[in-house]
Amino acid sequence: LPAKASSRAALAALVSGVKRINGRYERFLQRTFPRFYPLYATFTGGIQALFAEVKEIRKIKLKMAQQSLSAHQLPYREMERLRQVRRAGCGEGSGSRAKATGGEDVIKAIPIGVIAIPPFANFLVIVLMYFFPRQLLIRYFWTPSQQVEFLDTYHTIRRAVYPEVVESLALAARSLPEPQLQNRLQELCAKVQRGSQPHVAELYAVRSLFSGHPLGLNKLHVSHVRALSHVLFLTPRLPAFFLRYRLRSHVLEIRHLDRALLRLGLGQLSEEELRAACYLRGLNSTHLGMAECRAWLEQWLGLSCKLQ
Repeated sequence: LPAKASSRAALAALVSGVKRINGRYERFLQRTFPRFYPLYATFTGGIQALFAEVKEIRKIKLKMAQQSLSAHQLPYREMERLRQVRRAGCGEGSGSRAKATGGEDVIKAIPIGVIAIPPFANFLVIVLMYFFPRQLLIRYFWTPSQQVEFLDTYHTIRRAVYPEVVESLALAARSLPEPQLQNRLQELCAKVQRGSQPHVAELYAVRSLFSGHPLGLNKLHVSHVRALSHVLFLTPRLPAFFLRYRLRSHVLEIRHLDRALLRLGLGQLSEEELRAACYLRGLNSTHLGMAECRAWLEQWLGLSCKLQ
């Protein structure tokens, strides 16, 4: 017992000493490098947020193991957290081409953690945050203004592919066997190309076309599959069969999220959660109001949750 008490006292003294040194270091940075200090504060806050997320993921995994649950049986927020851990892709997070909100976040965080281990070496991370934040760092180490800027950048990449997706859809529509549905789909494509927004009922009316040739996922032309991969921030430089597999996996995951979100209710989402849900599904929500985001997401769920 005396030995344990002595060890605890030594540990408490060590922690106190580290905090005191760290406080002096922060004051030094604030005085000497006022432009870098906000980045340092973002770095320390990011480290804490990253470790908190890792702990949360461990709790979710333990719950799944204890209750024999699969991911799609989880509540919305837990399902979304796991999705962030597994997936890489802009709509799904951060990193180069907006990769990594979660698992890839952790992978990208490893070299950052290694760099920051030596005393005061986290100053090197701050330099990286200043010069290469989007290319080398993950979302935890972005300032609020950088998060908006980078999401805009990633959406610009995604938006550039939308015309190609619609053109591929219109081209495939020419091969449809039913003239009436063919005309309806071509009219919808033309409507989008003119800048109009189709109604949910119009989209729902052509749902049957996407279960067989030529618009079923396994029947799409490779160029169409690659364009859709760009939209979901998946690398298109893979064999076609693997691209189709990844697309199907992502779409089914969003489908499960949609149903869990419908059970939870949009009114339960915070502003950050609402914006993230819209962004994942293709809408750049960074400059929209809450009412606009909610209205768009209601329409999305109104279509998605009626589809098989």
